[in-house]
Amino acid sequence: MVDEAPPLSLPVRVKYIRQQIIAAGNDVKLRFPVLKYQNAIGLGILLFSIFSLVAVSTFYIHQQISWWLCLLLNALCLSLAHEIEHDLIHNLYFKKNRFMYHLMMTLVWIVRPSSANPWARKTLHLKHHQYSGSEQDLEERALSNGTRWGVLRLLMTADLMVALAVVAWQDKGKGDLRGVLLTGLKAFFPVAFLTWGLWYLFLIVHGIDFAATLSGMPITWSGAAQAPIGYLDMLVVVLIGPNILWSFCLHFVSSNMHYHGDIEHNNILQQTQVMNPWWLWPLQLFCFNFGSTHSIHHFVVNEPFYIRQLTAAKAHRVMREMGVRFNDYGSFGRANRWGAAE
Repeated sequence: MVDEAPPLSLPVRVKYIRQQIIAAGNDVKLRFPVLKYQNAIGLGILLFSIFSLVAVSTFYIHQQISWWLCLLLNALCLSLAHEIEHDLIHNLYFKKNRFMYHLMMTLVWIVRPSSANPWARKTLHLKHHQYSGSEQDLEERALSNGTRWGVLRLLMTADLMVALAVVAWQDKGKGDLRGVLLTGLKAFFPVAFLTWGLWYLFLIVHGIDFAATLSGMPITWSGAAQAPIGYLDMLVVVLIGPNILWSFCLHFVSSNMHYHGDIEHNNILQQTQVMNPWWLWPLQLFCFNFGSTHSIHHFVVNEPFYIRQLTAAKAHRVMREMGVRFNDYGSFGRANRWGAAE
């Protein structure tokens, strides 16, 4: 049960929420002693996600499953790998064993080549917690947070290269264009640039093929062209496509549940909302229930993602009582602004 709510000053409310979340986490750990093996659990989840991705891809390559099933299942595997990367950024696994720590960071980068390398993202993500909702929060701005909804925001949500270009253009007038571009190069060069380049090549090749067929003049590709196109198609199904799907779902949910632009500095109550309506579940599925649990992380950053899943019900109850917003759909029309109280 949640105790009677304390006085509603901001520091007391934040402290109370943290205490209740930590208490719920401690209770779960007492009931399930296996959770004390945090390093082994994190490594096991990562290896399971990679093994599953390889197994599913093998079934597809040997024509045992269809392409769309392979893409969907591999995207689910990537959602697990992303949660492990996020925990690693907060030093939740192998904090004292740097070899294992960097090995896990490398593995999550290999299976998620479309995103920033984990070491560069660590800097951006910790800055996100420090300056959440401000212009200095480059990580969320790159996911379209603070941009009004429209075609541009949709493209930013779906394509990190477009997002990087837009953020650089937005900062051009502030004299920080060089800094944004250098940050982007450090985070995305060369792996992400290569991955997105292959994705664009896939779209161009099949776009031309589709247009030609539609016009009644289908292209007959030569044998020399068919082989690399076949390899490209396979790569898109087993890795690039799942990365695009997983990242779009994560970016859509994350960019809409964070507030931006008019929140008080370090006011954790205003940084996020809990976004967990039933209609968002198709997207939540591919980002491991991010919209429902990420607000919990803003209050208690040093618990693994699976603990948040186990304590979400208790955490949500106290967060709602203390003023954290739930399913504030109006933020879609306010470009993530906190706005007036409901």
